[in-house]
Amino acid sequence: MGWFDGLRGSDSSGSSSSPLAKLDPKLREFLEKESPLKYQQQQEEEKKQQKQQQQNQLQISQYSVQPPTVSSQPAVPTESLYQDGRYADLWKTYRPLASVEADTKSEHERLMDILDAYKDRRAQIGRTALENCALEQIEWNECIKDGPLSSRMTMCHEEMKKFERCYNMQSRLLKALGYLNTYGRSADMDERIQLHADALYHRMLRQESEIEKAKAEGRPAPALDFATNIALPKPDYATAAPAPLATPAVPIENDATIPEDLRKQFTEKLAKLPAAERSAEEAALRAELVAHAEMSTRVTELRAAQQAAREQRKADGKATWKDRVSGLFGH
Repeated sequence: MGWFDGLRGSDSSGSSSSPLAKLDPKLREFLEKESPLKYQQQQEEEKKQQKQQQQNQLQISQYSVQPPTVSSQPAVPTESLYQDGRYADLWKTYRPLASVEADTKSEHERLMDILDAYKDRRAQIGRTALENCALEQIEWNECIKDGPLSSRMTMCHEEMKKFERCYNMQSRLLKALGYLNTYGRSADMDERIQLHADALYHRMLRQESEIEKAKAEGRPAPALDFATNIALPKPDYATAAPAPLATPAVPIENDATIPEDLRKQFTEKLAKLPAAERSAEEAALRAELVAHAEMSTRVTELRAAQQAAREQRKADGKATWKDRVSGLFGH
């Protein structure tokens, strides 16, 4: 190896490490004496390069994929584009917009949120029932548009009755399965309830068809039990599954837990329905009572919490003009 190759720091494999690493010790000593300044600058340059390499390796190891660790809270919220923990210090004080808005809402707005959620859920039942009866609705519309003249003269009465029954039964089943419950349930659970209600309805239609066929053939008609003994599969992500409809221990007309005026109203309503639809309607009426009681409980708890907060502000001498006005009206 020549002197020039040694000065370039190249070996036979073409790798480049330290520029003077391959020099003979005597030659290196000679160079230090002849050009100490250049050699010292070269050493400083090597130290800088080594330090830079160490920093780069540290950064790479910091952001490399590591085995997942069990943690109660993620290093960064889901809103961050970097879920590996980068910029975690910038996310420490982050709060979702919904949380900030909830803290700044007035007492009246909080109360209206509870009432609006209950009303929206009732309206959503109608929309969900329409989705489950989409085929029946399409059949009715097509009959009115292009159906036989005999059907169109009666406004497609048979198709209309089929759609109307589907809508009413789907609404009852959705209520009975807890669709009115507006708190602590995911969108996945809503979808499972919707599918379960549709499955119950079509099972009822199949059983009714079997009963009619048995009667026509002179055989004993099977019992209609479409609303019982149907367990909904419970996936791992679900915390609770919609319970199958079941016959209550006490008939609604004898249930003392229901106010007398409502009990009489419910009994009259059930008497007007076919026997096949009474169990679903009764379950739906009971579910409405439960949902209304839940909404009332949340309103009561909210008002109690607001009253406690007002009393605390008065005790601390920080009462607002709203607190004084509320006290005048006994709220």
